[in-house]
Amino acid sequence: MDMGSASMASTAAMAMPTSTGASQMDMSMGGSSCKISMLWNWNTVDACFISSSWHITSRGMFAGSCIGVILLVVSLEFLRRLGKEYDRYIVGQFKYQNITAANGQENASMSSSSEGDTNNNGKDFAGVDERTTRSRNFVSRDPKAQPFRPKFFQQMIRAGLHMVQFGVAYFIMLLAMYYNGYIIICILIGAFIGSFIFSWEQVATR
Repeated sequence: MDMGSASMASTAAMAMPTSTGASQMDMSMGGSSCKISMLWNWNTVDACFISSSWHITSRGMFAGSCIGVILLVVSLEFLRRLGKEYDRYIVGQFKYQNITAANGQENASMSSSSEGDTNNNGKDFAGVDERTTRSRNFVSRDPKAQPFRPKFFQQMIRAGLHMVQFGVAYFIMLLAMYYNGYIIICILIGAFIGSFIFSWEQVATR
């Protein structure tokens, strides 16, 4: 009887430090007062994010962190729009170069055909028909149908923009993994504001 009670007491004594250590692991890291939880929480003061240096010590600091998270998500939407605008820019530059080159060739062929028409008496209408046919053929060559492959330097810029987008998105994901309700709400607010501002553009009707 005494041996059974002694065994139960020793088991309880061994379990108490284990449970206490587990609760301390949920509430602190490395002996600091950081509150870190892997479950949904509404921690404000003493919450930590990413590293121990990002330690919330006051409500004002937490409010500033929330504003920073919102701006971070807005910047992600800005980077996405920047990537789209850069693609439009290099495609437009490609189309402009093709149209300029085609116009130069067309003007050269038109001038040569006009010189030939002046030497042919009574064949002016034939020359006009020929120029009209060439003009129609030129218009039918739509630069949109021509394939475009970015140059090496252009592709480096595109890859750099994608790398920055990926890094910012990964940082936001790490913040969301703290399961802090306020931070997740700020992420959603930033996504709304960023999309409202930077995705407000013309929408194709086709």
